[in-house]
Amino acid sequence: MKQPDTQKHSRTKIIATLGPASDSEEMMLDLINAGVDVFRLNFSHGSHAEHLARIEKIRKINKEHNCTISILQDLQGPKIRIGMVEGGQALLEEGKRIEISTRDQESTAQHITTIYKPLPKDVKPGDAILLDDGKLELRVISSDGEVVQAEVVYGGILKHKKGINLPNSTLSTPSLTEKDTEDLMFGLEHGVDWVALSFVRSAIDILLLKHLIKQKGKGTRVIAKLEKPEAISDENLDAIIEASDAIMVARGDLGVEIGIENVPIIQKKIVRKCGLLAKPVIIATQIMETMIDNPRPTRAEASDLANAVLDGADAVMLSGETAAGKYPLRVVQTMENVIRNAEGEDVIYEHNQDLKKENKDAGGIYDYKNDRNFTNNSVILSASRLATYIGAKAIVSMTSSGYTAFRLASHRPKTDIFVFTSNKSLLTQLNLLWGVRAFYYDKFVSTDQTFQDIQDILLEKGFVEKGDQIIQLASMPIEQKLRTNVIKLSQI
Repeated sequence: MKQPDTQKHSRTKIIATLGPASDSEEMMLDLINAGVDVFRLNFSHGSHAEHLARIEKIRKINKEHNCTISILQDLQGPKIRIGMVEGGQALLEEGKRIEISTRDQESTAQHITTIYKPLPKDVKPGDAILLDDGKLELRVISSDGEVVQAEVVYGGILKHKKGINLPNSTLSTPSLTEKDTEDLMFGLEHGVDWVALSFVRSAIDILLLKHLIKQKGKGTRVIAKLEKPEAISDENLDAIIEASDAIMVARGDLGVEIGIENVPIIQKKIVRKCGLLAKPVIIATQIMETMIDNPRPTRAEASDLANAVLDGADAVMLSGETAAGKYPLRVVQTMENVIRNAEGEDVIYEHNQDLKKENKDAGGIYDYKNDRNFTNNSVILSASRLATYIGAKAIVSMTSSGYTAFRLASHRPKTDIFVFTSNKSLLTQLNLLWGVRAFYYDKFVSTDQTFQDIQDILLEKGFVEKGDQIIQLASMPIEQKLRTNVIKLSQI
């Protein structure tokens, strides 16, 4: 077994979903060596026992192989599905009338049963009901609060437990369901690094989740999955980004709900806004979909991945490709090759080089005038600029909260980013951030001694060579662990 070498990974991070095809320790090691930085646990599937076994394997690998692989818990959210279908499938014919209810019976061509109890009360005449990722479409004629009368607009074959999307309806159920709360408590108990909340509609959903995490005394960071029209509305998007620690553009349900023609522009808009606020952004769904069954992606998939990198994504996520696909290792290797090729282009580097100008261009999302950290942010930006100007080998930062790492990554310097921290939980959390490599260090005695220690560590590990110039960031006085306020240019 080849030892994983995460230092050779691309700067854009790769998230792989674990499942039957990938949850052996041997396969996990292979995936890490191929380029995986974060493992996703999909709580739409699997038992707590299965997820715990995966968590324990990741922790074992991190400990034995000196890795910092991050764990992302993805909550299911209020997923709306139909129940079982009589005979395994039913043909819905265009123009035909059909009923929808929550009765405990199998679905047929005349009657669909949903497991989502509030559906008859959530829809109104004229609303669209999309089935199976939008392959089938119904139009609501009426609802008495218990049974929905609808017409088949686009027909086809309906099978067991297919998803339902309600793009024109406002869901009455909260984003964090009872099941999600139970799953969250499990994740917090076992120390997941990130938790993703599905079907976020407003910043309140994120703030509620953060409140629950804080009540448990945990530092788990929150990802908002954007897949509902309400979330990307002008009145909600900026607030959601600001409230979250990271954003996931969940293109599957999002494409069904807002129309696939709108997804590319929305994706670019979200990536740009996230970059300005130093919030990592993940592009997910159908990245390498055809590789679930085929050894190669389509040209369109390779182009889609490369464009996500060129736009400024921090991470890209694989779902079924690694969880249940035939070629989990090959898909990661292919993804890494495409990313590396895209990272050879200058356009992905040196972002947000003028915070005031960029803010104006992005519609004023970043309120720098009232940001108490604006001076510190300017110091971090200056370090990124200086690194490019002098051709520094690395930017090195010390952090206790991770704030500096988030800001540095948002500027996309061409140089390596090394972060040293005494906060052990940050070592894996920061592995989601573009270009960031984190190391444990707890000997904060004096600024000069700490600077020298870190130089010696980087030299010993082979990240720098004698004669290299590096830029070191810190706060003074060092023992107070304040925001970054010092830049030092050093030569190894």
